[in-house]
Amino acid sequence: MYAVKELFYTLQGEGARVGRPAVFLRFAGCNLWNGREEDRGNAICSFCDTDFVGTDGTFGGKYEKATDLATQAKSLWPVANEFKSKPYIVCTGGEPLLQLDSELIDALHQLGFEVAIETNGTIDIPRGIDWVCMSPKPNTVIKVLRGNELKFVYPQKELNPEVFEAFDYEHFFIQPMDGSDVKQNIQLSLAYCLSNPQWKLSLQTHKLLGIR
Repeated sequence: MYAVKELFYTLQGEGARVGRPAVFLRFAGCNLWNGREEDRGNAICSFCDTDFVGTDGTFGGKYEKATDLATQAKSLWPVANEFKSKPYIVCTGGEPLLQLDSELIDALHQLGFEVAIETNGTIDIPRGIDWVCMSPKPNTVIKVLRGNELKFVYPQKELNPEVFEAFDYEHFFIQPMDGSDVKQNIQLSLAYCLSNPQWKLSLQTHKLLGIR
């Protein structure tokens, strides 16, 4: 059984693959916060900007079989473009690795998808993932020490980007924390990247464009 908050087709808005068309598969649930505003202050990670509670979003629901979920995801990919570019799916949440397993990954691969995840890095990755984006959070034990991109939400009072510079990732991104201080955080992120050129700036372009 897979509990899915929503499934939708859009452009990747962040990181190394910004602008790439993708199906987003948002799983319900997270291991760092229950998603309820009244409990945000006591959460392990209190700055999440995503609604991952319940299964009431677009094409959300509880899918009993991996093949059913994969088929629903594939139905969102433009048929006319199927053989011109490889279908791409981003598994996110919440925390996708609470639910994403080898059976679903295999089902997505069988339908031609390249499979990406966006994870907080606290759960081991199953075999078969094609693209790994890890975004570390404070007060956690990081298990995903290698991947394709490390995206650090900046600034974090309890965590410094320098801690992760020795990790085995292809890309290192600083992304301004959203919220009431976002303009200030953008300037802080700019300054950090200029002073630490191992890091590149990632903006949430989907929010700038007004898309999901």
